[in-house]
Amino acid sequence: MTTNTMTYLKNLVNIPSPSGYTDEVIAYVEDFFQNLKLETVRNKKGGLIVTLPGKSTKETRMLTAHVDTLGAMVKEVKPSGRLKLDLIGGFRFNSIEGEYCTIHTASGNTYTGTILLHQTSVHVYKDAGTKERNQDNMEVRIDAVVKNEADVHALGIGVGDFVSFDPRVEETETGFIKSRHLDDKASVAMLMSLAEQIVKDAIDLPYTTYVLISNNEEIGYGGNSNIPESVVEYLAVDMGAIGDGQSTDEFTVSICAKDSSGPYHHGLRQHLVSLAKEHNIGYKVDIYPYYGSDASAAIRAGHDIIHGLIGAGIDSSHAFERTHIDSIKATEQLIYRYLQSPVVPH
Repeated sequence: MTTNTMTYLKNLVNIPSPSGYTDEVIAYVEDFFQNLKLETVRNKKGGLIVTLPGKSTKETRMLTAHVDTLGAMVKEVKPSGRLKLDLIGGFRFNSIEGEYCTIHTASGNTYTGTILLHQTSVHVYKDAGTKERNQDNMEVRIDAVVKNEADVHALGIGVGDFVSFDPRVEETETGFIKSRHLDDKASVAMLMSLAEQIVKDAIDLPYTTYVLISNNEEIGYGGNSNIPESVVEYLAVDMGAIGDGQSTDEFTVSICAKDSSGPYHHGLRQHLVSLAKEHNIGYKVDIYPYYGSDASAAIRAGHDIIHGLIGAGIDSSHAFERTHIDSIKATEQLIYRYLQSPVVPH
């Protein structure tokens, strides 16, 4: 692991970027890769494609990680001056209850707020503990003097404005990283660090490798286009899901065998396992039952590729997430070895 990974991770999670609102974070990543003198291009969807030169251009690889995150949009301004939300990405309202947030207006102004159950006060509402956390009952309390709908509109806040969640990133003395949006900004930070290492050490890759920083993964289609014809292997670097029945943990790299889209390429999965064993990299093979990646999106779009998925183990995914530095190190090490290995037979 390079010494800069955690710096990049913290910078990334502190840039608001719910799906559909990713220009600032893409610009940050774009500047980083351009400073390494690497070729970059933006696709029409707003994602970024970076080229790491290699010996072969006839057969190439592609890695992808995504900078878009969960978030919300203003669905309605209530007569009370509170905001009703429409969620962006697959999560539940209970996972953001009590969270600080920022409203991004069309004019560029921002306002802070807190996401709360309407019936929060136990001194007023008998059903505060049992009321369903849903779109009708959850709302944003804006940190501004607003007493009605007109006051909110006077601030420039309206339907369609993006709402981002405070990441609250923290690195503990015991090596844990706690933050929202580790999915998937931890992976983007790793790819930034690895590209930096490859350039500075003048590592001669066997295959030209494209890095796609996608910006629509949380809504299902971030990495299903702009895949060059020469790409043989397409590896998504995302997150490993932790929970009951899962082998993934916070200390190793998770190698996905299957998710809700079906099995990943068996040969590539075995190749990744072999590399982990050969280089003493801690790993787990796992199945994620309610999960889809940019690699599976690319397969659904009809691309003729070998697809795989790996990532750091993330606890409490799509909520207030946590991983350990050991998992990030293991994931970086596996990617580093993979980039210098031969493609699997096809």
